[in-house]
Amino acid sequence: MKRWLLCIASVLALSGCGYNDFQRLDETSKSAWSEVLNQYQRRADLIPNIVSTVKGEANFEQETLTKVIEARAKATSVQVTPETLNNPAAFQKFQQAQGELSSALSRLLVVSERYPDLKANQGFRDLRVQLEGTENRITVARNRYISTVQEYNVLARSFPTNLTAMMFSYQPKPLFTVQNEAQISAPPQVDFGTKK
Repeated sequence: MKRWLLCIASVLALSGCGYNDFQRLDETSKSAWSEVLNQYQRRADLIPNIVSTVKGEANFEQETLTKVIEARAKATSVQVTPETLNNPAAFQKFQQAQGELSSALSRLLVVSERYPDLKANQGFRDLRVQLEGTENRITVARNRYISTVQEYNVLARSFPTNLTAMMFSYQPKPLFTVQNEAQISAPPQVDFGTKK
C-alpha cells in the first residue's frame, strides 16, 4: 500500500514540475526560430535581384551597392543551428549581421529616391514591395519567437519549475534586442526655431 501511495505522490509531484512544458516550449521556440530564419533567407534571396536592378542605373552610388553586397555576404555566412538559441554570443553575432544588412538595405532604398528613372522602373518597384512585405514578415516571425521565448523563460525562472530547469539544465533563451538601444531611448531633439 505504501508503494502505491509513493507512486501516486511521485506522479502528482512530477505532473507539476513543468518538464513537458519545457519540451513543448523548446520545440515551439525552435519552430518560431525556423520561421525567422526562413524570412531572413527570403530577404537575402531578394537582394541579388535588387542589386542587379539598381546596377542598371548608370550613376548609382557604387559604395551603397557594395555595402549591401558585403552585408548580405556577412549575414549569410553566419552559421546558424538550433544550438544558436542556447548560445547568447552566437545569437548576438547573428543578430548583429542581420542588423547590418537591414541598415545597408535602408540606405539603398533612401539613396534610390534620388534616381527618378530607378523609381519609375516597374521591376524595382515590385522588388521594393516584395522587400517591404518580407520585412513585415520578419517582424511578425520575430514577434512570435519573442513571445514563445518569453513564455519559456518565465517557466525557467518561476517556482517550482525553476527546480526542473536547474535539474535538466534548461537555460533561459536569448531574446532579440535593438542594436542602438541607447540612441532610441534618448528623447528626440526638437527645435522649431524662433520666430523673428
